[in-house]
Amino acid sequence: MQKAMKDILLRAIILSAVMAVILMGIHNAYAAEEQRKLVPMGNAVGIKLFSDGVIVVGFAENLSAVPAKNSGLRVGDIITHINHSEVDTIEEVRAIVQETGTAPLSIRVSRNDKQLEVDTVAIQAQDGQYLLGAWIRDSMAGIGTITYYDPSTGSYAALGHPINDIDTGVIMPVEDGGLMPANVIGVRKGEKGQPGELQGSFDTSTSLGSLHANNGAGIFGALEAETMVSKAALPVASRNQVQVGTATIYSTVGGTEVREYEIEILRVFPDGGADNCDLMLKVTDPALLTATNGIVQGMSGSPIVQNGKFIGAVTHVLVSDPTQGYGILATTMLDAV
Repeated sequence: MQKAMKDILLRAIILSAVMAVILMGIHNAYAAEEQRKLVPMGNAVGIKLFSDGVIVVGFAENLSAVPAKNSGLRVGDIITHINHSEVDTIEEVRAIVQETGTAPLSIRVSRNDKQLEVDTVAIQAQDGQYLLGAWIRDSMAGIGTITYYDPSTGSYAALGHPINDIDTGVIMPVEDGGLMPANVIGVRKGEKGQPGELQGSFDTSTSLGSLHANNGAGIFGALEAETMVSKAALPVASRNQVQVGTATIYSTVGGTEVREYEIEILRVFPDGGADNCDLMLKVTDPALLTATNGIVQGMSGSPIVQNGKFIGAVTHVLVSDPTQGYGILATTMLDAV
């Protein structure tokens, strides 16, 4: 009887210790989330991205034969290797094709996250050049908005949505890239059925930061120009802390000045929407409506602040109503890093 009581007491002690460890872990997790602070930015920047591989965006139509198409290549395929040599630029592809001539070419591609190989032979054009008959792209550049700066890591996030190839819609895989200073020199206002656009000039000689990831929640990298950081870090709001009602965004729609504008959160989707659309929002600020008619391309990434917390970023405009659009939660962006 005494031994049984000792066994019961020992089990109770062990169970108490285990529960204490679990509760401590839960407490630490909540504390870490509560302590996570990010600086909302809103700076317009130039963005350049060099792809990891080259993307097939089309096929030539003026050739007697189109080796690339006949081999089974498709628009949207990402060519990563030719004859076992890695290729990331149009120049590298051209050099291998010219060197190989009419000898067989083995092309490795990524298609829908799967790897496959096709074989083909280039044809010789009248000017002596060897051709595959494929239009390919290896880089993109444009204007966007920095969402946040993480002072604990020196990293940033921007856009809140991926950089897709303009012709194929493929999310461009990153080999290299970075941010450049941008000056917003004009705005094409949004209209019903026609999204507007920020028009900017870039300083390509100056780097503001690197770019190392491009995914469904935005682009990510290290910020080199900490002088851009002028606001205080704010705690990150969880999904259940975001409320329907008034909020503000930080954005640059003229020159280089970041300004604060009022919006209204219309809906918070409980489990997130398609394409990481966690929020529906509406621009209500008269000054922003006068300048842009609402949300325009280039404002993607504008950070959203509500009740002293950083809650997310503007991502998409509603084509039927430029005053309305969608946003992504900060927690969704952080989970994607």
